Amino acid sequence: MVQVNRPHIGIFGKMNAGKSSLINALTGQQVSVVAQHPGTTTDPVKKIIEILGIGPVTLIDTAGLDDTSALGAQRVSRTQAVLDQVDLAILVFAGELDACDRALMQTCKARQIPFFFVHNKSDLYAPAPVAGADTVEFSCKAPQLDGLLAAIQKHLPASAYAPGILLDDVVRPGEQVVLVIPIDASAPEGRLILPQVQTIRNLLDIGAVAVCLKDTELAAWLKNHTPQLVVTDSQAFKQVSAVVPPQIPLTSFSILFSRLKGDFKAFLRGTQTIDNLQDGDKILIMESCSHSVNLCDDIGRTKIPALLRKYTGKRLEFTVLANLDPLPEALDTYKLAIQCGGCMVTRRQILRRVEYLQKSGVAVSNYGMALAYCNGIFKRVTEIFR
Repeated sequence: MVQVNRPHIGIFGKMNAGKSSLINALTGQQVSVVAQHPGTTTDPVKKIIEILGIGPVTLIDTAGLDDTSALGAQRVSRTQAVLDQVDLAILVFAGELDACDRALMQTCKARQIPFFFVHNKSDLYAPAPVAGADTVEFSCKAPQLDGLLAAIQKHLPASAYAPGILLDDVVRPGEQVVLVIPIDASAPEGRLILPQVQTIRNLLDIGAVAVCLKDTELAAWLKNHTPQLVVTDSQAFKQVSAVVPPQIPLTSFSILFSRLKGDFKAFLRGTQTIDNLQDGDKILIMESCSHSVNLCDDIGRTKIPALLRKYTGKRLEFTVLANLDPLPEALDTYKLAIQCGGCMVTRRQILRRVEYLQKSGVAVSNYGMALAYCNGIFKRVTEIFR
């Protein structure tokens, strides 16, 4: 199986609680800048490390939640957003637990985020256990990591280690899989995009044969070969489906990632609501990474809206959510939300987005599924996974 996600562990608390010192002690490196004055950490800082007995994890240092400086609201907003990324939250305080610390604990409980407290600077303060939560006494001046590591092992959920599945359950060793990779204005020069690389690696792990072709080469190659599966870039669905014989299974990288990173069943259900769209309906396009928006054929901002308008014949309104910006207010005014493949974010981030949307009654889809539906091949490209 392909392991594409490391457990994400966030360090949260007020300014000067010792969050950065804690992460430096845990990593044995100067990952975060430490200073006496508050507000030293301004943006989340990520570090990938190997923790003995746990394995590789991504640690995230965050700004203080009590920052009242001119930029404090933005910093606190970024810190709050990190909560939707993590598999485990370490809540750091020094001295006495106050209302800010308790509010953070309640937020974790409400969002069902595993957490525990670290009472830092224990060389200066008496022990301060927290009712209803595990508390580790710690001092960055003389760090004893055993208790901290034991708490991480105890509270990090098993789901954080669970390997994702791309093609492990549908492709067998020795089988031939064609990967169709168009080279166009959106293709990065000299390299492949992450979903393509991860799919190739997954096929190598399975022991299958990966054949990489441009869309312009596919028809000629198929005259002499019969692969077990064809995986294409979703934007080439129309051309590729026209030349791949119906007996050969077909899907896309985006649909593979809807299983790896998202809620496949929710996407299947939500995509079919496209037929119910009416004039004036609002649709949310959800990107999950930073990329140039100047491309005239951008998939989320241009191609999907144009195809949906053409397929439905309706006057639809579109809102684009860039990167991992917060979901808009009044979610219940949207009829459909369409999520990208999510190759640059964690599965937890996408699942939380989906959860918020479904609670507001918004149907959810995926880039690849929406494109397939509008091209009339939705059943074909999802059948292999049903």
